[in-house]
Amino acid sequence: MFRSQNAHICFFALCYWAGQAHLQGQTQEKPIPTYADVAYGEHERQVFDLWITKPSNGRPAPLAIYIHGGGFRGGDKNSINAESIRQFQEAGISVAAIHYRLSANGPYPIMMQDAARCLQTIRSRAGEWNIDPELIACYGGSAGAGISLWLAFRDDLAEPSSSDRIARQSTRIVAAATRNGQSTYDLRLYGQWFGLEEYEMHPAFYPLYDCQSDAAFDSPRAIRLMEDASALTHLSEDDPPVFMFYTRGNLAVGPKTAPGVWVHHVLLGLKLQAQMVQMNLECVVQSPDHPDNPYGSIEAFLISKLVGHR
Repeated sequence: MFRSQNAHICFFALCYWAGQAHLQGQTQEKPIPTYADVAYGEHERQVFDLWITKPSNGRPAPLAIYIHGGGFRGGDKNSINAESIRQFQEAGISVAAIHYRLSANGPYPIMMQDAARCLQTIRSRAGEWNIDPELIACYGGSAGAGISLWLAFRDDLAEPSSSDRIARQSTRIVAAATRNGQSTYDLRLYGQWFGLEEYEMHPAFYPLYDCQSDAAFDSPRAIRLMEDASALTHLSEDDPPVFMFYTRGNLAVGPKTAPGVWVHHVLLGLKLQAQMVQMNLECVVQSPDHPDNPYGSIEAFLISKLVGHR
């Protein structure tokens, strides 16, 4: 079913990181966070930065949470774009950027669980930071996109009867926005959607599901994890609106296509859009093939959802 990569892995990884650095604006000067490296757990990666905004109307500020990409194997909250922070703050929105444990620390679901716990931690301190706990959205690229969608569609993870006040907080959000994001991490669907019996495997999936070989992806354990990790699995009629941006058009995908192409393919957004439209849910997909939409950017979409309908 899968064709493992060897010689090409380093090349594609370097291209991916170079592209991320350019697209995320890592070299831009960013404002100093109001609070830096706030802990939401005991692991060194369980921290977030927070930029507090004071809206001109004096009301608590909505919050946009940035979740970095990196194939669940790398990445950094400092990749948040300075221009994004500026746009959100000018609109009266506070901003957070989070770290989460990577697949080297353990397979799925620890990264999604970390993002949920971070969200709950922020909600538990919303009064202290003048944040509106009912107006929180998430966004990110690649793995951060997948986590954002997972939070958007997953049933609320709050435990109302828990003795832990943070665990009692909701994990629901009002919107999610993505860049080159994945609506599924189910490897079987990639083959079906692209009409392929075999394709080059992306190296990120091995540690994500703790699989040491291609054959291991067919095990009941791996299939169970693949299904649960996929945002599409959890989609329901009460889920929030989504904006999905893709840098490439609807390129042809073949057995030897670089995995960095198919794992960030616009088809992953179009498949989600088709299902959300059937459920009367808003899902906007923007790419070179689909340039027109009511928003024009991730920032404008989130501002609309966090501020436009207050």
